[in-house]
Amino acid sequence: MIKKPKAASGRPRAGGAESVDYRSLAEFRYAIRRFLAFSEAAASEAGLTAQQHQALLTIKGVGEADGLSIGDLATRLLVRQHTAAELANRLEEAGLVRRRPDPNDGRRVLLTLTPESENRLQALSGIHQDEISSMAPQLVSILAKLSGAETQE
Repeated sequence: MIKKPKAASGRPRAGGAESVDYRSLAEFRYAIRRFLAFSEAAASEAGLTAQQHQALLTIKGVGEADGLSIGDLATRLLVRQHTAAELANRLEEAGLVRRRPDPNDGRRVLLTLTPESENRLQALSGIHQDEISSMAPQLVSILAKLSGAETQE
């Protein structure tokens, strides 16, 4: 028995294969890839790899005041814990993060940003927000088509 594909909401997707908007899906993937290429180039210009930039952003954006654990970093970057630990090692060697014991659980280590990484991240985040602002109208249009909002008007 073939099950109907479900939307992100968990409800079955309306219609069958005939109702798939391939053009909008392709445009959405293209927009994401363009943004990722922009982001990788911007990170490179700031002396970071894309993964290092993502790690710094995650530590700053998701971490609490005390920092972010390596396990939580791995979860957010969709990598294995040992990969996140190796990334943390490289960031620490570059002077971009500090490790410190979790004050609530001595078995865990928390990562915090250094002033140098805060400066790099702030500059990168500003140009990323500008890029997102310039892409927003296109993304909103594509997402409206894909979500069916455009046909509900």
